Amino acid sequence: MSTEKPLVNRIAQSGLITFKLEDYLPKAEIVHFDLKDYLFKELILKEKDFREALKEHDWSTYQDKILLVHCSTDAIIPVWAYMLVTAYATPYASEVFQGSKDDYLIRHFSKVIDRIDAADYEDALLVIKGCSDLPVPLTAYVMITEKLRPVARSIMFGEPCSTVPIYKKRRK
Repeated sequence: MSTEKPLVNRIAQSGLITFKLEDYLPKAEIVHFDLKDYLFKELILKEKDFREALKEHDWSTYQDKILLVHCSTDAIIPVWAYMLVTAYATPYASEVFQGSKDDYLIRHFSKVIDRIDAADYEDALLVIKGCSDLPVPLTAYVMITEKLRPVARSIMFGEPCSTVPIYKKRRK
């Protein structure tokens, strides 16, 4: 007769909800459009040449992709140049954004987190997953904590087996 007690997964029984921000990363491929490649001597934008180059560009290569428009040199680029690229890319790209990938991800997470219904996490025991395999911006962790703190019973950071306490609602 064995006196060993069955193994119990206390984490599974704890009611913890693991919130994985990496699940909210964009699914579409992110690609870049560098205006530097369209500048005379990488310094000057010549409108006529620029318009002609954009007209001849194969915009279908951005089909269903997220297009980040930027200039990697210190050239002064007129606002209309970004607008013109956007006008050409919009029929193909799933999204067009002016700026870096980091800036885009911050905006992306801001939109995603704004759409989360905090009421779904009322009185929840939350673990905001850390050690992501994918690049989740630090700002996303701040935004989700700000969004869920008013409703969650507790918020922790890390993995369910090893967490750092962030917030615990005081009992009245």
